Amino acid sequence: MLTTSTDTSGREPDDRPLRRRGVQRLAYEQWGAGRSVWEAEIAGRDLAVDRLDVREGAASEMAGQILGPAGEHVWIRSRRFVLDGKPVLLSTSYLPAPLVEGTAITEPDTGPGGIYARLAELGHGPVRFREEVRSRMPLPEETAQLGLPAGTPVMLICRTAIADEGRVVEVNEMVLDAAAYVLEYDFDA
Repeated sequence: MLTTSTDTSGREPDDRPLRRRGVQRLAYEQWGAGRSVWEAEIAGRDLAVDRLDVREGAASEMAGQILGPAGEHVWIRSRRFVLDGKPVLLSTSYLPAPLVEGTAITEPDTGPGGIYARLAELGHGPVRFREEVRSRMPLPEETAQLGLPAGTPVMLICRTAIADEGRVVEVNEMVLDAAAYVLEYDFDA
């Protein structure tokens, strides 16, 4: 279950890597049915967002390049995800302000199915996603936020959500603890 508080059960963390199923997690059948994109992956483990910041501003350099002029005024949703009591992911979404202004997307709780379900309600549901995956050593602030041991690399995923007619409706920049994840992509030939 996805929550917005830290697990305080005192249980030992499960050290199995989280299998991130890149294709299945973003399928309409997942978020269109009101489920979190995480539900199929966490298999009974505790996943929480322990830090959330929702604000207006300008997109990062990378997101701005993808969004073009729309990147100058966006809503930003920054989250830190904690799995079984351990930080594993930093995620920042950039959404064009004119598109999402005054909607649940600008609120801390976006509701069932998250931002993709809300975008669909606005008539701009994603019909295609593009993810770019890279790796590098973490920046000092990423090391601190993720509690990484020395020498642990991070994976970077930049996901672009695209609605009909090629309109970019979200750019999500993620920093993943490389030791906490297995990236899985399963698709037809």
